[in-house]
Amino acid sequence: MKQALQGTGVRELAMARPAVARDRSASRRANLGMVLRLLRDEGPRSRARIAEDTGLPKATVSHLIAELLDGGLVREGEAERDRGAVGRPGQAVEVDGGSVHGLGAEINVDYIGLLALNLRGEVTFERRTPLDVRAVGPEAALDAVAQLTADGMAAVHTAGGHVVGVTLATPGAVDMDAGIVKYASNIGWREVRALAGLRERLGPDTPELHLENDAKLGALAEYVLASADNVRDLVYVTGQTGVGVGIIAGGQLVRGVGGYAGEVGHLRLVPSDEPCACGRRGCWETTVGRDALLRYAAEPTDLVCDPMIDLGQRLAELRDRAQAGDPRTLTALSRIADHLAPGLALLADILNPRLLVLGGHFAFFGEHLIDAVTAQVRELVMAPDTGGCEIVLSRLGLAGTARGAALLALDAVYQDPTAVMASTEATR
Repeated sequence: MKQALQGTGVRELAMARPAVARDRSASRRANLGMVLRLLRDEGPRSRARIAEDTGLPKATVSHLIAELLDGGLVREGEAERDRGAVGRPGQAVEVDGGSVHGLGAEINVDYIGLLALNLRGEVTFERRTPLDVRAVGPEAALDAVAQLTADGMAAVHTAGGHVVGVTLATPGAVDMDAGIVKYASNIGWREVRALAGLRERLGPDTPELHLENDAKLGALAEYVLASADNVRDLVYVTGQTGVGVGIIAGGQLVRGVGGYAGEVGHLRLVPSDEPCACGRRGCWETTVGRDALLRYAAEPTDLVCDPMIDLGQRLAELRDRAQAGDPRTLTALSRIADHLAPGLALLADILNPRLLVLGGHFAFFGEHLIDAVTAQVRELVMAPDTGGCEIVLSRLGLAGTARGAALLALDAVYQDPTAVMASTEATR
């Protein structure tokens, strides 16, 4: 059986609890959420199977499904014969919510982005805009993110959709409760009231806002995919200007007491004297981050180093050069692989995850990195066969963080379907 994320909501940075009935006298709200989570986690099933899986009476399930159907959160699917049943098959029910959206906004070093995701998991709006975030400062960056968010909400509303929440992803350590970016060295932010600033710009009708670290949200997005294969432990390694890590252990996202868990980019793992944005020298990210890749692969005047050109275009150009056999690009990628392996081996030794997922530009150049990195990590890790850890490439590309942010925004639906259904009904 596929395992669901185990947290209680936004504060634990997890999707809602698995669909397990612990109290048959639970409120209507809890039962609606339980049924909806079951359909999300286990897939379409008949009303009879829902009753069996949740322990709820069949009559209660019928009433709950009727409410969810009326609220647009589920729909009738294909006919399904229940286990061991004879006679006419039942009608399966599946998650719908095509009009219910969560938005993920991302602030990175040289771009901002937005992704809208509906309850079915379909991307309905996506945009990435080049921006030198460190140069323009927090206020101008929040102006740009607010405008991009407003554009996304307008697009959703124009299509007849409803936005239930927005999650803002940033680098560095964040205070989720206060909505403050405490320290993000690569964009030069310290004690920035990010959510308050975004709320002021978006106005009084702003949906619920959340804030979280970009690597942790990337890990959440990867875990939603990997959990389908019963993976409960993974480490997501960002490939950005900075290098951060999101850790999922036993289905729980690890934040640490101050939210700093995963800041491995500032460890000294390979010999280097390169200055880091944090003020020190020789941090790991100065040898494997995007600045290092560009420094190895091109001159500063090369178009791939121009932050005003879309990052995806720049990385695609470098990938084309690598595929064409350009010696400097291939040498650069070889250096990245050599510098990446010791850090991955350290993570494998300490955390022993089932998967080490490489995101960002690491995934972009996966075919040139994965074999070399895997071979070196196998030699460096103490445990036989790397302790069962497999190094894989992200399937989400540059949108992984924004997707994780949108998933977190949608968590409200699974926590309280009644509030979402009431809001949807009010807009009809």
